[in-house]
Amino acid sequence: MPIQYSLANLGASPVLAIAAELLIEGARLATMAGGGLGVVEDGAIAIAGGRIAWAGPRAEAPAISAQETLRCDGRWVTPGLIDCHTHLVFAGDRSDEFARRLAGESYADIARSGGGIAATVRATRAAGEEALLAESLPRLDALLAEGVTTIEVKSGYGLDEETELRQLRVARRLAEARAVSVSATYLGAHAVPPGEERSAYLDLVCRRMIPRIAAEGAAEAVDAFQEGIAFTAEECARVFRAARAAGLGVKSHADQLSDSGAAALAATFGAWSADHLEYTPPEAAAAMARAGTVAVLLPGAFLMLNETRKPPIAAFRAAGVRMAVATDLNPGTSPIASLRLCATLACVLFGLTVEEALRGITIEAARALWREREVGSIEAGKWADLAVWSVGSLPQLVAQVGPPPLFARIHRGRRT
Repeated sequence: MPIQYSLANLGASPVLAIAAELLIEGARLATMAGGGLGVVEDGAIAIAGGRIAWAGPRAEAPAISAQETLRCDGRWVTPGLIDCHTHLVFAGDRSDEFARRLAGESYADIARSGGGIAATVRATRAAGEEALLAESLPRLDALLAEGVTTIEVKSGYGLDEETELRQLRVARRLAEARAVSVSATYLGAHAVPPGEERSAYLDLVCRRMIPRIAAEGAAEAVDAFQEGIAFTAEECARVFRAARAAGLGVKSHADQLSDSGAAALAATFGAWSADHLEYTPPEAAAAMARAGTVAVLLPGAFLMLNETRKPPIAAFRAAGVRMAVATDLNPGTSPIASLRLCATLACVLFGLTVEEALRGITIEAARALWREREVGSIEAGKWADLAVWSVGSLPQLVAQVGPPPLFARIHRGRRT
């Protein structure tokens, strides 16, 4: 039986020995523990039962007997990366909208003409479960090749009971088909389905779908898109009340195209995260900080939509708002299956530091999924989700764009 303990009691009682399945040694660690990168220059990690049994300077390690040893020869080890906002499960293609935007049409104009979300809804409704899974796996594989070990997957491309549940089933099946942890989010309030009356559709979302999803354990959280082309503050508040009543977490597509008050509303409901945030006013940052709502930055959508209004990064820093970074992987406004690229864009376009970007795709992304006690940092007791990198310095992970320098990916203690 392996000995396991927390970092908090390291100094309280000596650990005599650890029986580990895997020992990682000769590594430079970026643990993300505490408030910074948590660098350990010559570190070791002992893994037992899929969890981290010990992590720290190799010189301070207890006696460790391991079934397998991974010698890193000075490579960097970080927590496995976490993509905390994706729409990965969908069918169809919207590349034509890229050309339309280049020709001068706005995202809102395309949506009003039947494109955007509505176009993907048509394709996704027509796809069976096996087809959806087959289309989604290559996108997932691209993320895993970059060291991602946890992803969030939203529904929202069905907008009817059958297809929304199908999307959520496929999201769960991704974790069966690949070594990855999946957090599923119900995004029924993504758009009003074409031809349906708003209040009747919201009745379906709030009175039927959310209670059913909670009862079946089909999702962990509920999201809503508050915007002029989507739902009002009052409608989103109704969705969030239903989510809270059902015991589900709350997330929000907030202030992407206008200052709709969405970030402040999300904070009122204690949302796990508010995402996009280009038009969020500084005063909403204080509300987010008080509520513990994570700001999820989505620079891929900012880039692809050729936006110019940036999220209020300085206000977030001043208020102490935690900032995560995600891909927003979707078929139209952010068809980007590279979390490292989005971390780079967050630095170049939004002004994040390397430290903020790296924490944004690890521990802060874990907070945005309410999973920071389990993943996101290299600490004893957490799942052994790790990425080993063939880089000489941590800034290389976000400063260089191209093939991922991934040496090894470990999910729940197993090298994949």
